[in-house]
Amino acid sequence: MKSYRDKVEVLKRIMESYALEDVAVAFSGGVDSSLLLKMACDAAEKAGRKVYGIFLHTMLHPLGDAENAGRAAQEAGAELIVLKVDELEAAGIEDNPVDRCYRCKKYLFRELRKKAEDLGIRRILEGTNEDDLHVYRPGIKAVRELGILSPLAEAGLTKKEVRSLAKEYRISVSGRASSPCLATRFPYGTRLSYEDMRRVEKGEIHLKKLGLYNVRLRVYKETVRIEVDSDALLTVLHFREEITAYLKMLGYTYVTLDLEGFRSGSMDEVLIPPQTEASSLRCL
Repeated sequence: MKSYRDKVEVLKRIMESYALEDVAVAFSGGVDSSLLLKMACDAAEKAGRKVYGIFLHTMLHPLGDAENAGRAAQEAGAELIVLKVDELEAAGIEDNPVDRCYRCKKYLFRELRKKAEDLGIRRILEGTNEDDLHVYRPGIKAVRELGILSPLAEAGLTKKEVRSLAKEYRISVSGRASSPCLATRFPYGTRLSYEDMRRVEKGEIHLKKLGLYNVRLRVYKETVRIEVDSDALLTVLHFREEITAYLKMLGYTYVTLDLEGFRSGSMDEVLIPPQTEASSLRCL
């Protein structure tokens, strides 16, 4: 098994080889893509090439992501390109299908590839890490089908290792909590609306202002289930009345606390991904 330092050296070599020509990075402003963008810029500077950070301004992600992306791109020294997309109807995911992530990624990366081609760029990088290969991530299939490159996963870096390396590079978002698509807050088969997703976003922002780190509001019609880190459950209970009042003000009738605590992808627990597909995601 490779050590952390071995993986970092592998990643540096990978980035140096990719940066021998101009590259584009699918950039969200999160820790994975911010690290990737910074390392791409460092490698490209040595090779005299250009790096474009392409930010997909989607309606399914928290609105604050755009501001974070702009700041992180400036830190990295990359040219930021913002593509505004409306994927809910265009990707055919209005009813939150089980393969939502695959359909959405396929649509988004096709749009990103069109822009890259306009810039004369062949290589597009994205921030999948090693941990993503071991959970239900149907979007990775779309990434592979479109020939998008995943250097972090290729080097074998886990999410924890990505955060450690981002800290070494003094990337400001190194400690930022993950901020996935807001459609993940609703059960599969639920009719999605931008109004409902913005309401979830407001609720999560309110809870984070109370000092909570990982926060997910999982919505079942008029009921909202709160997920926070296990060591923060008592904090939620301490602010129980304030949280309940605010969430009811947003329009939820019932407010519940998940005693299992925060689990990334908890809405996927009802699914059992086929072993053949899970195995294929390992092919880099």
